[in-house]
Amino acid sequence: MTTVNDIIQRFELFANPKLAESWDHVGLQLGNPERKVRRVMVALDCRPEVVKEAIEKQVDFIFNHHPAMFHAVKTLDVRDPQIAMYQALLNHDITVYAAHTNLDNANGGMNDWLADQLELTDVEPLQLTGVDPISGRDYGMGRIGELVQPMSPAAFGQWCLEKLDLKGARLIVNPMDQLIKRVAVLGGSGQDFWQLAKKRGADAYVTGDVSYHFAHDMIANHLTVVDAGHHIEVVCQDRLAALLEKWRQENGWDFEVITSEVNTEPFEFIVR
Repeated sequence: MTTVNDIIQRFELFANPKLAESWDHVGLQLGNPERKVRRVMVALDCRPEVVKEAIEKQVDFIFNHHPAMFHAVKTLDVRDPQIAMYQALLNHDITVYAAHTNLDNANGGMNDWLADQLELTDVEPLQLTGVDPISGRDYGMGRIGELVQPMSPAAFGQWCLEKLDLKGARLIVNPMDQLIKRVAVLGGSGQDFWQLAKKRGADAYVTGDVSYHFAHDMIANHLTVVDAGHHIEVVCQDRLAALLEKWRQENGWDFEVITSEVNTEPFEFIVR
């Protein structure tokens, strides 16, 4: 039977852990990599409700984007829902793996998927970081490319809502009559890269988790920004599942691939 290690080794040819940012914690999070796999569940987040779903669906291996164990655990008090989640995973022999910024940076990975969702053309890395040790190709953080046709900031905001399947987003814009043609995108918390987006000639920047004072600086520098939220990275679920299914068929592996049906978006959008 296929093991967790078989899947990890194939995935890391696509998104090597060395592509991850230095502060990140990617790779095996919890469990036994020699675990035999009958069912893999791909998820954006490993949260208690996701683990409950995995247990109910008899999943052996959770393959998620955001690390389940990002900060060091100092106590193992199971009254804490996060610690109780780890206990549940161990009790049910579920192995967890995280592909985070290595997947963000990988060629053909997260940020390429987001650029594809926005239908950008002539796409290239926003920031070149290094050389992929497996493929020998340059890789980097974020993407920048061109819209098929220019549009107003308001129209571009609606474009993002439609293409990223959003209920709402925050639009930061000045001036309103600017035409958007060149677009940078960086999934997750990308406010620190807005100046690079501007320097690279972006008319608009799509990212998440933009703070108040950063937004003022973006306005002052005439950069339109769509704060689409961190959850836009949920695009990874179907894309990763498709990759795992492709590799499963190529290798004659005998496991099932499913995607999480739990919505881990923590925010609700309300209007007056």
